[in-house]
Amino acid sequence: MVMTEIQDNVQRIFKEYLERKGHRKTPERFAILSEVYAQEGHFDIERLYGRMKSKKYRVSRATLYNTMDLLLECDLVRRHRFTGAQSWFEKAHAYRQHDHVICDACGEVFEFCDPRIQQIRNSVSEAMGFRIHHHTLHFHGTCATCSAKLQRS
Repeated sequence: MVMTEIQDNVQRIFKEYLERKGHRKTPERFAILSEVYAQEGHFDIERLYGRMKSKKYRVSRATLYNTMDLLLECDLVRRHRFTGAQSWFEKAHAYRQHDHVICDACGEVFEFCDPRIQQIRNSVSEAMGFRIHHHTLHFHGTCATCSAKLQRS
């Protein structure tokens, strides 16, 4: 899908969700959605807030946090906790399923995709009669760069 098509789709999905749930359709909420879908990779709310402030958006932290909750509820955003208590987010609509490898030394997060994981997911779903909406898989370890630094010291 082309980025403008994705933006149009997520705007429509969010609008329909807000209407269905009786929430207001404010320009701030749609500005946040647009900024989320302009992000590459993972981001935290403070980084998103700073980016929006630098672009002169008039969005409060409270609006940002509340809107992120709505985006999570309607499956347009996914939340991850790679290490510690901090939440990281990524866009969820029209993006391929992937999993994560996290370096415990530097905190870097790497994405990977392996079709065997999808096969396992399908097997589990079929064997247990379970409808799986999405999954998360995190491997923790030490990246090559940090491993090399440890060996030198």
